[in-house]
Amino acid sequence: MTALPRLTSELVPDHDIVIGSQHKSFPAPLWGTRVGDLATARPSVTELSTPLLVLDSARIDANLAAMQRWTAERGLDLAPHGKTTMSPTMWRRMIDHGAIALTLATPWQIAVARRAGITSIMLANTLVDPAGIRWIAAELDADPDGQVRSWVDSPAAVRLLAGVREEAGAQRAQDVVVELGAPGGRTGARSVEAALEVAREVASAPSLRLVGCGGYEGALAHDRSESGLSAVRRYLEDVARLHGALQAEGLYETDEAVVTAGGSAYFDVVADVLAPLVDLAGERGIATRVVLRSGAYLVHDDGFYRGISPLDQDEDARDDDAADRLRSAMHAYVRIVSRPEPGLALFDAGKRDLPFDEGLPVPQGVVGLPESDSDTVLATAEVTALNDQHGFLRFGPEGEDALGVGTVLRLGLSHPCTAFDKWRLIPLVEDAGGEVPVVVDAIATHF
Repeated sequence: MTALPRLTSELVPDHDIVIGSQHKSFPAPLWGTRVGDLATARPSVTELSTPLLVLDSARIDANLAAMQRWTAERGLDLAPHGKTTMSPTMWRRMIDHGAIALTLATPWQIAVARRAGITSIMLANTLVDPAGIRWIAAELDADPDGQVRSWVDSPAAVRLLAGVREEAGAQRAQDVVVELGAPGGRTGARSVEAALEVAREVASAPSLRLVGCGGYEGALAHDRSESGLSAVRRYLEDVARLHGALQAEGLYETDEAVVTAGGSAYFDVVADVLAPLVDLAGERGIATRVVLRSGAYLVHDDGFYRGISPLDQDEDARDDDAADRLRSAMHAYVRIVSRPEPGLALFDAGKRDLPFDEGLPVPQGVVGLPESDSDTVLATAEVTALNDQHGFLRFGPEGEDALGVGTVLRLGLSHPCTAFDKWRLIPLVEDAGGEVPVVVDAIATHF
């Protein structure tokens, strides 16, 4: 096979990035400043332009530590989704806190990760793009230590993947995971029997190697109702049954099989059902690792994940001292630009700046006011809509005097997966819960 050119240049480290006009919300006085110098400059959030997305570095570290403890106590491995942030700096922080690999969704995302030095990758998707297949084959042939596991969910997908690889003259076998789905779910073979047929097709393809099974349970429910949790549990029990059937039929081509599941909503159910499969010594046949792919835990949120995450369900534990509680590490700052009528303010952020697909932003504070005063002013305040560049804030009489034009608000956000993609460079702040937080760092994203 003719090897494709390797990407030998590394990504510019975040601290070496020079801030410029291309970086949203960084004002002109900071243009020309290195990100690494922000720790000395320490601008306040009020010195930056709005709209503004910020991250709380201390809360990120606390969330990372909480998830590391939680998985270690249950004997689970963690290969978190990197697509949430597309930030090599955040990826490294996850790996430093116990992640054994990175999960991604497209060949292009893998290319970014490879340039960032990530060598162990799971592609939680079916690899059918011929250009992507050829590039990954060339990468693996040129890097004996590199690892990319992709998914397959049909004989047709297996034949396409194997055929392109064979035409390209790939030397190393491609590791694949057979994906089990469920009726009404997303991708994945729709039954254990159908998944076994996929696995048998893999066994007949010399350029492929079956190393695991799994899928995504999050598409089967959207809350923690009894019916939702039951649907997730039944699906995971089928994943466990598939793993046993693959072992019994001798279809695994590895000494250590991977069973993978776990979005950011139901990883506790994944642990309950799949953790008993963990068998690192192979005493019950092939050694088995159970790998969670949860990724939103890094920054969590004040909306969807706060309402559904198993590490944010105990109302009594919602305080700073709860070691294994996840807390939101992302917030937005916006400025009121118009007061066209009583009880209505328009602020300067919209769908191009803030996530909205899993719930609208929530007003949390007025910058410069003590928390108690902010709570009073925002007692009935609600974000009711987002346009492209504007947000609608409705409020009661208590906000009429305090919420004037130019007022800066702090917003809680929902769904980190659609927050990071709107920002090239995101400030990290110190004391995010303070009246006027200070910027001490920034991370670059690669979307």
